[in-house]
Amino acid sequence: MPPVALTIAGSDPSGGAGVQVDVKTFAACDVWGQAVITALTAQNSMNVTRSMPVPADMVGEQIGVLMADMPPQAIKTGMLVNTGIISAIAETVPRTIPLVIDPVVIATSGYCLTQPDAVDLLVRKLIPRSALVTPNIPEAEIITGYSNLSKKDDIREAASTILGMGAQAVVIKGGHGKGSESVDLFATRDREVFLSAPRAPYEVHGSGCCFSAAVTAFLASGYGIFDACTRAKEVVTLGIKQAIRSPLGRYIINPCRISDPSHSQEESLPDACK
Repeated sequence: MPPVALTIAGSDPSGGAGVQVDVKTFAACDVWGQAVITALTAQNSMNVTRSMPVPADMVGEQIGVLMADMPPQAIKTGMLVNTGIISAIAETVPRTIPLVIDPVVIATSGYCLTQPDAVDLLVRKLIPRSALVTPNIPEAEIITGYSNLSKKDDIREAASTILGMGAQAVVIKGGHGKGSESVDLFATRDREVFLSAPRAPYEVHGSGCCFSAAVTAFLASGYGIFDACTRAKEVVTLGIKQAIRSPLGRYIINPCRISDPSHSQEESLPDACK
């Protein structure tokens, strides 16, 4: 039986984000992917026009039946919508399984994906039990109440605040920043490391979901939290490099297998990524 990773998130029918890209990322990282749906959305690579939450008891039941049969080695959350869904997750996800929280609050297009009172409950109920929280800069601002997180010292302070909420580790992703490098801050209570990669000359749909899914996959495979994050950064960097372009002009992350140290990168890529 391969390692198992679970995503608890919304559906993106475009295939570029949400559970669809999470499961693709799990496959690229050689783990068996499970998916619990929290919401249906009407969206494409450019916009979200509507979302419809799954009833909280159904979310809880989806999780419960998985735990009775094939419990995963790591779990991630994405779009959680409302307090009922967050409470259902808190009640049904075992505390013994590493939990990665990607606090999906607002779509890039500006559509609100999580209700404001749900953000507060996320901070109080799920972040304190998380192995890792992976906000981008706008999400970090919403969670911490800070504004204009543009300087490294400000980002460090925001990371410290999230750690103070109970998270074991945090990665504040720098994809919304400026400059030639996309720089993420990885932080624990005793360590800070900036992870950088060349910034693509285009915006990419789904990169945040891909990153948190890749971290979850590597945790499920037994990697430590820092190594899981550095390898996930490689997955996302390659996925951005191999992104596909929709007819509307938006680039979509394309999760691809990263190279094994014993092989060349070209040899280790699936055909679709060459």
